[in-house]
Amino acid sequence: MNATHYSKEQLISYLDEALQNDEMVRIEQDLRASESLRNRVATLIRERDQGGHTVGEIWRRQRLSCPSRQELGNFLLGTLVINETEYIDFHIRTVGCRYCQANLMDLETQQSNPEEITSRRRKFFQSSAGYLKSSK
Repeated sequence: MNATHYSKEQLISYLDEALQNDEMVRIEQDLRASESLRNRVATLIRERDQGGHTVGEIWRRQRLSCPSRQELGNFLLGTLVINETEYIDFHIRTVGCRYCQANLMDLETQQSNPEEITSRRRKFFQSSAGYLKSSK
């Protein structure tokens, strides 16, 4: 794609790291080669830093369409109702949300290593024990 033909939405998604890997790489390469594209991105960053408060900006920044980590865990366990399962599958595989893909990979790693989970749980309980005793 020609560097001048990127839409504002594509560039904002690039800044949010919300694009597929191949598209992120393509924009990165075009940014290196095009001063005008770098200027456009710099302008978008300045506009964003000035505190734009559109519904779309708030939605993207707060990741309002992203499922919670607990919902992703339930997705892995297969305990969600079909609509929720379909939404998360669409969000991860079709939309390609990199944030949720990373969360899901982390949960899968934890699920495949039960010793680590037991060790982590023990550390949490040990660190909390002092707080529970001192509250009496």
